[in-house]
Amino acid sequence: MAGNEITHPALQRIAGLYESNRHLLDRQAPEYLVTLRQKAIQAFQKQGIPDFRNENYKYSDLTRLFSTESYRRNFYSESIDVNAQEVFSCDVPEFDTDVVFLVNGWFYDRNLLTGLFPKGVMVKSMKLAMVENRELVEPRLGKISDTDKDPLVALNSAFIQDGLFIYIPDHVVVEKPIQIINLLTSNDDLYVNQRNMVIVGRNSQAKIIFCDHTLTPHNFIPNNLTEVELGEDAVVEIYNIQNHHNGTANLSGLYISQKRNSRLLTNTITLHGGVVRNNLSIIFNGEHCEAKVCGLALTDRNQHVDNYTYIEHAYPNCHSNQIYKNVLDDNSTGAFTGRIHVMPGAKKTEAYQKNNSVLLTKAAKMNTKPQLVIDNDDVKCSHGATVGQINEEALFYLQTRGISEREARLMLMFAFAHEVMAEISIDKLRQSIDQLVNKRLRGEVSRCHDCKLECIK
Repeated sequence: MAGNEITHPALQRIAGLYESNRHLLDRQAPEYLVTLRQKAIQAFQKQGIPDFRNENYKYSDLTRLFSTESYRRNFYSESIDVNAQEVFSCDVPEFDTDVVFLVNGWFYDRNLLTGLFPKGVMVKSMKLAMVENRELVEPRLGKISDTDKDPLVALNSAFIQDGLFIYIPDHVVVEKPIQIINLLTSNDDLYVNQRNMVIVGRNSQAKIIFCDHTLTPHNFIPNNLTEVELGEDAVVEIYNIQNHHNGTANLSGLYISQKRNSRLLTNTITLHGGVVRNNLSIIFNGEHCEAKVCGLALTDRNQHVDNYTYIEHAYPNCHSNQIYKNVLDDNSTGAFTGRIHVMPGAKKTEAYQKNNSVLLTKAAKMNTKPQLVIDNDDVKCSHGATVGQINEEALFYLQTRGISEREARLMLMFAFAHEVMAEISIDKLRQSIDQLVNKRLRGEVSRCHDCKLECIK
């Protein structure tokens, strides 16, 4: 559904930005990428900037963001004055990961990746992969996501330049998690476009952690899109820890294709961010696929977090389970829209979905819209949503045991949120997130202890 006419000033400005910078975008770009960009900008102009008239963006009007003219767009990798590896460090004791940095959507040129990964594994710049690994990228780029179905996909595809490319060949187990640190830093307001691709081969395994952070107090709009393909019998876990300051409008898209017998876990933890829109799409392209999808959002002040999920069951004997939770304080708002589509041929489907939210103030607001579209009778499916306040009986019980009201409330909120955190299989990561969530619920500054930078705005 078109959200805006092409006459909208913001659309005109974005279209003009694309045309005036085509010499930078298309320079040394392969022909298939040029073609995709042209198709994408046309799709974006047709669909318009997401607003309330677009049913999928019913609770998130992004017009104001794109109407602001202060945001600069970087069409080339900019050198930064600091060493990312020295400035940024996560406070996760004994957290043994292979770390990759991206700065403002560009692959960091001082990443130390030599000899880190098993033979055949590639972790490199998306810009380079689109040229050097065309046989892997071209069949998948813009195919797992669809420019005609979502304006943010179209916008990201129109301005593709760099990001992260991960390739894991068949029959390879990557023992250590791959941790991607997405850093935003600028001396002015900045729009950031990042495109990632992850290919996990047949009977291979990997755990991938995306960590989003801001280093400077300026306003940012990161449009980050990741396309993922799981081969047959692949086992993949994807975590996204979002901890931008409140001057950031984080637009995140995760689009996943699963082949036969593959297993997936995703978990998105939103600790901070002024406006957050998370799009998640999973397509089962074979029998006996499994996907567990989790999310937790903690909001206060005037923050807004909107999670949108779509899971398509196109083959028989597949299983999906969604668990999303929200804790909302002050004047914050949240939204959850979850759509499960069971296709006619998808017999023996099991698909479950729940969204639970706790409102800590009368001013906080949560919108929830679970959806089931079932075109087969031989299925087990359910969905449910609750929006309420802290259980007063449980609160009273804890107080009778000598626990203060404040501590009792914190204990109940933490217990409520812990169901999502318990799905993190990496012990050190789960312990770290437990600590960050505890601090966040207490209203403390949420930043890693070892980081020299203040992340709250």
